[in-house]
Amino acid sequence: MPLSYLTPGVYVEEISAGPRPIQAVGTSTAAFLGEAPDATARLNEGVAINSWSQFLKEYVPAKASGTPLSQAVFGFFQNGGRRCYCVNVGKGQPIAGGGRERKGIDVLEEIDEVNIVAAPGYTKPEDYEALLSHCEKLKNRIAILDAPQEVDNVDLLTQVGSAPAAPKAGKTGGAGGDDKGTTPPAKTGLRPRVSDRGYGAYYFPWITVRDPLSPDNLVDVPPCGHLAGIYARTDATRGVQHAPAGENIRGVLNLTYPVTDAEQGMLNQSGVNCLRFFPREGPLVWGARTVADGASEWRYINVRRLFIMIEESIIRATRWVVFEPNDMALWKAIRRDISAFLTLVWRDGALMGATPQEAFFVQCDAETNPPEVIDAGQVVTLIGLAPVKPAEFIIFRIGQHAGGAEIEAA
Repeated sequence: MPLSYLTPGVYVEEISAGPRPIQAVGTSTAAFLGEAPDATARLNEGVAINSWSQFLKEYVPAKASGTPLSQAVFGFFQNGGRRCYCVNVGKGQPIAGGGRERKGIDVLEEIDEVNIVAAPGYTKPEDYEALLSHCEKLKNRIAILDAPQEVDNVDLLTQVGSAPAAPKAGKTGGAGGDDKGTTPPAKTGLRPRVSDRGYGAYYFPWITVRDPLSPDNLVDVPPCGHLAGIYARTDATRGVQHAPAGENIRGVLNLTYPVTDAEQGMLNQSGVNCLRFFPREGPLVWGARTVADGASEWRYINVRRLFIMIEESIIRATRWVVFEPNDMALWKAIRRDISAFLTLVWRDGALMGATPQEAFFVQCDAETNPPEVIDAGQVVTLIGLAPVKPAEFIIFRIGQHAGGAEIEAA
């Protein structure tokens, strides 16, 4: 607003007095790490890929053989994915970078657009740790983790494994010189560690598909690429609040392990999502849990991803608040904008409640911002949400009824 008006007359000023709409951020952009068919192409770069043909152009030379990375990207687009990033780590290289140079998964820290992270074929404890730690650090994406290809005993999928420790130097004792420094063997469990806030989902078993680069060959591949496509497909058709489960896996000819009901009952309680082959429906995703503890409020994939979407949307749309006068007018504007956004989320069916008041609350007032908070340069807003959760166990109670129906006349 001008400091003064010098010439008599009529002046018109345009001011922004209305709400600032909060738009939901994207939720279905995936990132894949691994060895490309051309192991030297675009090494340790985050390359945006919008179609299978673009992947072929960037990473596949003539007469190249397929890799878990190429099969995952093909499965992603085949199952409904639209955009992903690829990081070629090179032949035989780990996904976690080291040293000062940014390599592997570290490259993805610079790409805010990514919502889903996977490393097809990387199934060691250190691989799981790298993926989970990456997502827990950034808090705006979730990892899809593949179980190992060969699993002789499914009980091991419920036990957390650990990377082997470095051998310790032996200690010489007495005249015999006995070695007392032997490192105990690593745990044999195959499950990733618990992620307290559910930033990962674990799937078993692998799937059998046709190699897109050699269609005459059937290959067993990790399912993470196909599942990332299902995440994207479900987001587009049902919304991020819907669990990416109960969906058909396109392009799958068979599963490498036929999970039974009894086995899944055990695996499901440990956060292992099973892929099942049903006679009428074919291959389906038959699990919707994260690797959080079974009693955690973050144990469902759709709840974790819904909160990521809401948090990121609010963060990006409220940057205008920074450096504004911290007074009641600002508090009212924050409540107005966030409440309007959450009302839309509730109308889309993502929040539980018959009314918006039952589905969420937004508090930003003198109670959340006392003088000491204002003096510290902070503005505090409390938000409570009631997310919808999947109907994981459908129960019909059926009993015999001896009598018939009676109609009493008025």
